[in-house]
Amino acid sequence: MDFELRKLSVTDGQDIYDMLQEIPKAENGFINGGHGCTQEEFRQWLARQDAASRGEGLADWMVPSTTYWLYVDGYPVGFAKLRHHLTDRLREDGGNIGYAIRPGQRNKGYGTILLSKVLDEARLMRLGQVLVTVWPGNQGSINVALKNNGTITRSTEDRHYIWITC
Repeated sequence: MDFELRKLSVTDGQDIYDMLQEIPKAENGFINGGHGCTQEEFRQWLARQDAASRGEGLADWMVPSTTYWLYVDGYPVGFAKLRHHLTDRLREDGGNIGYAIRPGQRNKGYGTILLSKVLDEARLMRLGQVLVTVWPGNQGSINVALKNNGTITRSTEDRHYIWITC
């Protein structure tokens, strides 16, 4: 199998659009802003995500973030967002990395591969550690973070805080 991590592009096409329609709009705390969009809204969403990677057009609580697609043998199976740094708010509610796999491609190890490849990108950004926050009932995502050498450093009723050294 060939695994490829691609950075979001404003020219991304129908394959990405279709994947975003399959991944729920909000699931386990991860927000898929491309879900439910028309084609025109999808184009606008891509442009906003591209701008966000450069820190442009962000709300006051947001930080620059880059979106990546995971392709397996040329087919997009999931995506991740990597925040370039954390604020106090994001240390409590959000973390550095969020990810999702399209429902028909889950339980195949793709989440673990996706997070591993995004961690490589975090290293290139010279991030020493990244935080992944996971809802307690999301055992699959907890396992993905732990398989990538994550350590649960704190747990609350709402989430586990998993730090991963880059």
